[in-house]
Amino acid sequence: MKINIDEGYLAYEIRGTGVPILFIHGYPLSRQIWRPQLDGLQDRARMIALDLRGHGDSFPFEGPYTMDLLAEDCHMLLKELNTSSPIVVCGLSMGGYITMALYRKYPQLFKAMILTSTRPGADSLEGKANRQASVKNVEQHGAGYIADDMLQKAVSPITLSSKPGLVADINIIMSKTSVQGIVGALKGMMERPDSTATLAKATCPVLIIHGVDDQLIPIKEAEATHRLIPGSQLVKIPAAGHLPCLEQPEIFNRAIRDFLTSIV
Repeated sequence: MKINIDEGYLAYEIRGTGVPILFIHGYPLSRQIWRPQLDGLQDRARMIALDLRGHGDSFPFEGPYTMDLLAEDCHMLLKELNTSSPIVVCGLSMGGYITMALYRKYPQLFKAMILTSTRPGADSLEGKANRQASVKNVEQHGAGYIADDMLQKAVSPITLSSKPGLVADINIIMSKTSVQGIVGALKGMMERPDSTATLAKATCPVLIIHGVDDQLIPIKEAEATHRLIPGSQLVKIPAAGHLPCLEQPEIFNRAIRDFLTSIV
């Protein structure tokens, strides 16, 4: 399914019945990372998963894609679908940054939030320099270069050695991301604001899920976020890196089920 925006479109799908959940993927990925959740939680939630601008099946808009812009895209989709609020918003990595932006703008929208493999802080100078280098690399070499470079760090070493089929699938998802989408996301993340103060004042229930072996955003970041948010829950997933929803889907889904039970 598609929604028209800004002379282009966003692709999305809806599965299941129950508590409404919006799933927001990370960079340079697509809604396909939520396949185990869309398949495994249909009896518990009405799940909406979209492809962000330039990612997956969505239109390859020119960037930059600020986190506020992507948050507005999500809000527009929810309005188009007449989704009754409040809802649960689950964001992974860049999707977490978008979730925080959405909360800053529309706190009344949230029944709860699930922050996966993400952090509230802005990019450091080194982080910005690395993103600038990635912009040059994707413009010169294409999405496949970025996929090959990221893949070794995106999953746990255990996943790399024991789940070659999954690793190949993740590579395909990344490689299919448009150059415009990668550049737009990189430039948007580079300039995103610090959301520490926003999360410290969060009044909705918050679940933090993080892979113990995450090499892109270390587990200590999740522990710090847990300390920051009063009453938050933290689930650490073993044998998982930056993509625990794919690497350990049974544990991930059980964490969501338990969280939904606790907030209903």
